[in-house]
Amino acid sequence: MDDVTEARQWYAETLARRAIEALEKNNMTGFYASTQEAALKKALSLIPKGSKVGYGGSHTLDQIGIKEALRAGDCHLIDRNQPGIDDEQMDKLRRESLTADVFLMSTNALTLDGKLVNIDGYGNRLAAMIFGPPKVIIIAGTNKIVCDVEAGIRRIKDYVSPIHAKRRQRPLPCATTGYCVDCRAPERACNSLVITEGQRQKDRITVIIVGEDLGI
Repeated sequence: MDDVTEARQWYAETLARRAIEALEKNNMTGFYASTQEAALKKALSLIPKGSKVGYGGSHTLDQIGIKEALRAGDCHLIDRNQPGIDDEQMDKLRRESLTADVFLMSTNALTLDGKLVNIDGYGNRLAAMIFGPPKVIIIAGTNKIVCDVEAGIRRIKDYVSPIHAKRRQRPLPCATTGYCVDCRAPERACNSLVITEGQRQKDRITVIIVGEDLGI
C-alpha cells in the first residue's frame, strides 16, 4: 500500500468516526466498516432470522450484494427487483415495505453533526425511515459525508439527482443542465425532503459507514 492510499484510508475512517460520534449523540447507532465485505457482514448480523425485510432504491445496496445474500438466506425479502413487476405491483410492494421488520436503505448525505439528509420522488423510502419498520439499517460510503445540512441538500440537488435522472433517462431538466433548476416536471425526483436530526427510540436507526466511495 502506497502512502497516499494509506493516508486516504486514514482520512476516511477519521471522518467516519466523527460522524458516528455525532450519530450516537442523536440517539442513532453508528458502525464503521473498512470494506464493502465488512459492511455486508455487519448488516446481515443485524437482521434476525425470519425477518420480513424491505428496502429502498439504492445503488449502494446493489454494490455490496445484500439483496442477493438475503434472497439466499432465511429472511422474507419484499423484493421489488423481481422480473415482470408492473407499476401496480411495485406500488403494493412499496406499501408492504412500510410494515417490514427491517428496512434497508442508504442516505443521500450524512452530516458531521450526525444528521441524515434525504430527498425522494415517491417518498416511500423516507416514510419507512421515519416511521413503520422497527429497525432501519442505513449503509453509506464516506463519500456521502458532508459538513452540514445545507451542503447535503446541495449535494443531492446538484449531484445526486442529475445523475439519477441521466442514468434512468428521465425527461427532467437536470438531466440536461447537470444541476437542479427547481422544476415542476411530473417525474420530478426532488418532491420530499427529510432531515433526520435524531430518534426517540434509541438504536432504531443504525448507520454503517463504509470506508469506500459507494452509491451516488
